[in-house]
Amino acid sequence: MRSIFAVCAVFWGLFAGGVAVAQDWSLLKEPGAVVLMRHALAPGTGDPADFELRDCTTQRNLDDRGRAQAREIGEMMRASGVAFDAVWSSQWCRCLETAKLLDMGKVTEAPSLNSHFAGQGDREAQTKETLARIRDLPEDQIVLLVTHQVNVRALSGSYARSGEIVVTRRTPDGLEVTGTIAIEP
Repeated sequence: MRSIFAVCAVFWGLFAGGVAVAQDWSLLKEPGAVVLMRHALAPGTGDPADFELRDCTTQRNLDDRGRAQAREIGEMMRASGVAFDAVWSSQWCRCLETAKLLDMGKVTEAPSLNSHFAGQGDREAQTKETLARIRDLPEDQIVLLVTHQVNVRALSGSYARSGEIVVTRRTPDGLEVTGTIAIEP
């Protein structure tokens, strides 16, 4: 006879796209949490040479698995009672689409969350600006930032896979990681 824990592990494994781990969504409800999320699955690396910010046809975009991953993460957040006071996104199409598919509130474009991969943008200035925007929020507000792996790493020191969530809290020196949640596409 299976224990309730084994049944739960199988359920979570099936529900989370094959990842047999329970997700601690309560971390996203902590007052003042700063939730960093890498955009959902967009196969490839970087962007094509003809990249234009306002033309999605020139960018690396979400595929069907990435869209499903974003929707699933949003459904899991809502089912867990997660809510955000603000949702900020990079202006790259794959981030904006992820943020919109999560359906966690009005999405505000934040240029400081744009990628600084391979010499694009300014890592130091963008990170400083993002941290300043976070500091300007009321201390108890919970904010979701949908961005790129390089930005997540610059802000938290953590590497994030596609669709991975890095939960942080504010400190006088920046952000401190309190946990991660990964949902495989």
